Amino acid sequence: MAFKPVSHVLFDLDGLLIDSEKIYTKSFEIVCGKYGKVFTWELNSTILGTQSHECADKIIKVLDLPVTRDEFMNECQEINEQLFSNVQLMPGADKLVSHLHQKGIPIALATSSSEDSVNKKMKDHTNFLNKFHHLTMGSSDPEVTKGKPDPAIFLVCSSRFSDKPKPEKCLVFEDAVNGVKAALAANMQVVAVPDPRIDKQELSIATLLLDSLEDFKPELFGLPAYD
Repeated sequence: MAFKPVSHVLFDLDGLLIDSEKIYTKSFEIVCGKYGKVFTWELNSTILGTQSHECADKIIKVLDLPVTRDEFMNECQEINEQLFSNVQLMPGADKLVSHLHQKGIPIALATSSSEDSVNKKMKDHTNFLNKFHHLTMGSSDPEVTKGKPDPAIFLVCSSRFSDKPKPEKCLVFEDAVNGVKAALAANMQVVAVPDPRIDKQELSIATLLLDSLEDFKPELFGLPAYD
């Protein structure tokens, strides 16, 4: 496949730049277990990349939990706050983000998480976050009307660069099927770096599929190569 040169780069956060998906999985398992239900990988794989209230609604419906959306989210939030304190960057994340920042490539964050959630997860990684031109946080952003796989978040995020690039000049990094679909729906190229448990067939639609951010070669998309 021929890759087209890009000028701007958008990053998802959870499961791509930080190893946080396992924290969400843990809290979902604990809360569902409290009601005698099992939170499975099959269910997990369908909600990756969606907004928090969408996750809650789907889990409650599929597992028939006797709780409201707010009750479920609050129970998970209490557990998450204890676990978020140790969240680590994914291999290659700092190297790639720092490289693009140093080379003057405009980069932004497009995450389904809320601002409050991002602040808690990233409190030990503020220098890392400061390298982004802006952060678009879907669950708390009034302009992001729908979660991924809807393209809203990527279109809103790209529109907030000062030079307002066309969608086709933006490259997206994602780890989830819903995120890959959202990027393609926004008419952007997308590099998928998925959880190894995700069926690779589902991600064959991505522009490029990698096992790790460490494997990315920026020059494939007309970006400055590593020194």
